[in-house]
Amino acid sequence: MKVFEEAYNLRNKKINKIEKIKEEKIPLEFFAKFEELCKGSYEENITASDTKHFLKCFGIYDKGNSDSFVIRIRIPGGQLSIEQALKLSQTAKKYGNDYIDITTRGQLEFRYLKFSELPTVLNELESVGITTFQCAGDNFRGAVTSPLDGYSKTSPIDTMPLLEQMQDVFLKNEDWIGTLPRKFNTAILGDTVNTCNIFGNDCAFALASKNGEYGFNLYLGGKVGVQARPLNLFVKPNQVKDVFETVIKLFKSYGFRDNRNKNRLNFLLDAVSLEEFAKGIIEFSKLPLDEAGELLVKEEFTLDDTSTIELKNNKSAIHFGIPSGIFCGKDLEEAALLAQNYDGIIRLTFEQSFYIITDTSNIQDIKTSPLYTKYDSYHNIYFNNQIACAGTNECSFGVIPNKPDAIEMAMYLNKHIPIENGKVRMYWSACPKGCGIHGVADIGFEGAKAKDEEGNSCYGVKIFIGGKAANSILEARQLTKAIPLPKAQEVTKELLSIYKSAKLENETFESFDTRVLANLEIEEIQSRIGL
Repeated sequence: MKVFEEAYNLRNKKINKIEKIKEEKIPLEFFAKFEELCKGSYEENITASDTKHFLKCFGIYDKGNSDSFVIRIRIPGGQLSIEQALKLSQTAKKYGNDYIDITTRGQLEFRYLKFSELPTVLNELESVGITTFQCAGDNFRGAVTSPLDGYSKTSPIDTMPLLEQMQDVFLKNEDWIGTLPRKFNTAILGDTVNTCNIFGNDCAFALASKNGEYGFNLYLGGKVGVQARPLNLFVKPNQVKDVFETVIKLFKSYGFRDNRNKNRLNFLLDAVSLEEFAKGIIEFSKLPLDEAGELLVKEEFTLDDTSTIELKNNKSAIHFGIPSGIFCGKDLEEAALLAQNYDGIIRLTFEQSFYIITDTSNIQDIKTSPLYTKYDSYHNIYFNNQIACAGTNECSFGVIPNKPDAIEMAMYLNKHIPIENGKVRMYWSACPKGCGIHGVADIGFEGAKAKDEEGNSCYGVKIFIGGKAANSILEARQLTKAIPLPKAQEVTKELLSIYKSAKLENETFESFDTRVLANLEIEEIQSRIGL
């Protein structure tokens, strides 16, 4: 492990402020006193260190006053039981202004929570097996998989048992609470269709085959703006837990703890090389790992105008498009009761929406329900695959409101250039941090300050095109500098006019970009769309 030690010693001569805060106390000891702290004064009982680190170890964000706390809720694989969905809806209505965000990891966030009520909220969720532990800060974010896992016709491996094995390594384990150099995202996909942004994670197990056996190729180092890279290792299903545990132990032991902007796993990979990291996994785990097999994640996910997907065993999934992931407890309750009435289940998606999976014979009845009718207007090409992060209303880093901007753009486009039998992934990030993963979008928007025609500062975006997430791995290329939002609507409409007029039948924007736009110079595209 000499190469790891050299990299570690070179970068960790000084540690950052958060690492120093971690030395102040043990997170579980802090949490043991949390209920008592919440009985007292918020101003007196919560310190800056608590806000910056210790609260985050339990998925709690302090937004600056006693009535505006946020919690991030772990929903493994985006899978919710009816009991859990009902409890979440009740809790959101009672304590969180009936507001719920569906996140880009198929998780949930509650906002507007009172400091004094936080222990009650957490206990309510724990009563049905839901936790907020380690959902923020230098911890493990919710692990993701396909929302159709276990039901998809294109999925030879059910991954949820493997996901739970990985989660068992760290969840509520004192050795892993707040001890990582930076946050860590995990994904596992046993499907040939990339329905969970598999390559955008620190650690990703992507469906592959080797010598006639299904397993996974290992990819590491993905994050916002960076796609995970192959380690040329094939991992059998019974090896997944041990490989995962080895990866996180190497990251914990040798990851960088100086400059927080350069402490994610991908920086350690850069320092030691992919080849050496792969050798480290084999040496540390003692596993007989083969070289990578044939990657089977090659098909592009599409949702047709019926908003349903045919699954195995006479099951179907019906899609509920939630604009920008803005949801509420009341509607979650309706979704839970709807699923319950039709012996169905709820699955959250990384594109901030959800499915109800049930017998195919129930689909038409569900489509007559008030809940489906409410969201039916969002069943179009512009909302089906939309993502938008929090924006200025909820995030101090946000440059633009973002969620309402994404919704307004989608409604404008659907009015002026409706498109059927296609697909376009439109992802919005309110700032350069890229939490809306605009860098892998078909059309990505990054919030920015722009100048209007009079030269006044206004909300704007930079536009990116051509991100690849299905048949290949490629970051989007920048199409525009910062332009005002009204201008962005016009430009996007013209871009989609090219797609509509020249696309093949049922061709997605991702495939169209590969076939047509990627062969054009950016300047030519700009000229054709009025820039």
